[in-house]
Amino acid sequence: MSSQKRERELARAKFERQQARRAEKAIKARRSQRIAAGIVVAAIVVAGVGWAIFNVTSTDDSLVASEELPADPSEVDPSAVEPSEDIADPAASEPILEICDPPGNARANDISFPDGPESGSLKATTISLATNCGDIVIELNPAAPETIESEVFLAESGFYDNTSCHRLTTDGIYVLQCGDPAGDGTGGPGYVIPDENLPAEGSANYPSGTVAMANAGPGTSGSQFFIVYQDTTLPSGYTIWGEIVEGLDIVRQIASVGVDGGLTDGKPAQPVFINSATVS
Repeated sequence: MSSQKRERELARAKFERQQARRAEKAIKARRSQRIAAGIVVAAIVVAGVGWAIFNVTSTDDSLVASEELPADPSEVDPSAVEPSEDIADPAASEPILEICDPPGNARANDISFPDGPESGSLKATTISLATNCGDIVIELNPAAPETIESEVFLAESGFYDNTSCHRLTTDGIYVLQCGDPAGDGTGGPGYVIPDENLPAEGSANYPSGTVAMANAGPGTSGSQFFIVYQDTTLPSGYTIWGEIVEGLDIVRQIASVGVDGGLTDGKPAQPVFINSATVS
């Protein structure tokens, strides 16, 4: 065999090895791209879920909190929504925290005010929630007059009595959501109120102790509200109408127990039941 022919065969073999390595690298690159794309998609899905946390959808009126925790599908007729099985028999859930009593029996989701709240004065300064874990007192913020009028009306009408706080979030958004007689995020009072006293966009724009309305979008607040137990950043779309002046430690203890099933968004592992709401 001539030396030239030998050199050509060696060169061809080298070229084939190079091509094989390049093909292998290309396969690995495509595999890495697919993995990266999957991670990006997963991240987008998680972000989307977070963004939706406090928004109310057509089926979920609930916070935080949407990445928005709360939504309140007030367009859903409360009388047409059957209580969930969990809410129907809350007494079956035993308390986890020593400060808590067993929850009471949830009322039927049969109260609706299609004409909205009756016009009244704004002389009230607080709404107190007597829960199975202790009293939570909300100081009303006069910067949200229509919301306060609605909350006072609902509290005085017994709308919040014998209802459960149905949602807790513990990752990125830190809120306990209440005010839904259906117990599943779909309940409302039969009317909506406009947005008021919206904070500026920015970090921790819903600070610890804030009480704000959940909604399903602009101008759809109803009865569902959320209590912020740790500084939280949310889109500026939830009316701030009060501040916790007593009982924030109770909410934090409830949050420390976590969400049912070990999740980060869902029914509180420690049941939270509002026995009554009173105005003063």
